[in-house]
Amino acid sequence: MSNGQQSSSEEMPFALSVLEGVTGGHDGLPGQRGGTPPPPPPRRRLLTVEEYVAGVRSGDRSILARAITLIESNAPAHIALAQEVLRELLPYTGGSLRVGITGVPGVGKSTFIEALGTMLCDRGHRVAVLAVDPSSSISRGSILGDKTRMERLSRHPNAYIRPSPTGGSLGGVARKSRETLLVCEAAGFDIILVETVGVGQSEIAVRGMVDFFLLLMLAGAGDELQGIKKGIIELADALLITKADGDNRTRALAAQAEYTHALRYLTPATEGWRPRAYICSAQTGEGIAEIWGEIERFRDQTTASGVFTARRRTQARDWVYTLIEDHLRTRFFGHPVVQERLPAIEKAVVEGTLPVTTAVQDLIQAFESALQGEEKG
Repeated sequence: MSNGQQSSSEEMPFALSVLEGVTGGHDGLPGQRGGTPPPPPPRRRLLTVEEYVAGVRSGDRSILARAITLIESNAPAHIALAQEVLRELLPYTGGSLRVGITGVPGVGKSTFIEALGTMLCDRGHRVAVLAVDPSSSISRGSILGDKTRMERLSRHPNAYIRPSPTGGSLGGVARKSRETLLVCEAAGFDIILVETVGVGQSEIAVRGMVDFFLLLMLAGAGDELQGIKKGIIELADALLITKADGDNRTRALAAQAEYTHALRYLTPATEGWRPRAYICSAQTGEGIAEIWGEIERFRDQTTASGVFTARRRTQARDWVYTLIEDHLRTRFFGHPVVQERLPAIEKAVVEGTLPVTTAVQDLIQAFESALQGEEKG
């Protein structure tokens, strides 16, 4: 290497010959300089009671969604605010027709609801769908895919779909579904469709919050030969055999005849109303208008007889006791004394060294003693 070359290298060493970077983000697009994290998004201001109420009443979907999120929150401050909002909205509730829809997974609940909801929206109704998604018992996570399954209905301007995770609550019904229903009524939705998970005891919980309970069934599932599931059938105001199209239509008609015969021997879920079996196809549209006509006939008949109003009153009363039980259960198992003693008591019961009744009595006595000590303190 010549002296001239060496001098040039000393003046501009290779390691220091760095080109100036491109202004922009990591992909070279305009934005933040590379390596600088973007600022955190601004935190949304918590609305006042008046703002929530005004937004819900005016049909503002953004505020409606925020109001429901507030109701679903378990934070003490949020619970208190949500109850104030509900108190102000109560005078505007109760004007909808509440329909519970259930059935085993795979029966086509979402497909049917989309077909029914779209028809109702086209007729000028405002339809809210409360779709309860199952939560994993392990991770507590939910898919919340109902808007994906009801893509056409979700785009309709008269429809509002709110998927809610069950959170592992009894039978798969979200704990706040009833209050969410009231908020949707206050927002002007005149038809509320509540889709249940269709497993466990979710049907019992939904039966206690809707006016009409519709059970979707599959033809050829074996229930006809088993004398059908009496417990769930007794909750239903109507049975609907789905997917009655193509080669399956003949089987659906046969299932309808079987269910119609069986229903004669079961006690109706609603006083003065005899449930019947129907068939439908969400693909062809057959039976969709007919089942809605049956629901309207149910509303008119039970309203005239007073059963409709009496059921609403009974449901409100039962909800009081349900919330009391939930509160007492949470307070009991959340108390430090119970949490401290429960593992040992469980172990003793499992090993057979302590009778179950004695174990329960000991645990309750420890809980009550701790409460008395807190009151004196």
